[in-house]
Amino acid sequence: MNYVILIIVGGVGIVLGAYFASRNRMAISRQSKEKQKNKDKVFAFVRKNRKVKNGDVEKMLGVSDATAERYLDELEKEGKIKQVGKIGQGVFYTRK
Repeated sequence: MNYVILIIVGGVGIVLGAYFASRNRMAISRQSKEKQKNKDKVFAFVRKNRKVKNGDVEKMLGVSDATAERYLDELEKEGKIKQVGKIGQGVFYTRK
């Protein structure tokens, strides 16, 4: 009798684990698509404007300073934009 209960509990645990792992993969995929969509918006904004600052991206997308900086850094690493200036208020980004 105890073994039957253990087997049932183990089976339920395996099923629930698989279900939650599947949901996690879908959430990560959705986040990745949203991130790419936002990066595309940032790149289009840079193409349209001569200079873009971190604050412009924050306001446009409604994201934090760190997220805006991450998008700009990734676009720079992809070779789509370039950073002008090293640090502080004078830093802006242009199309490469």
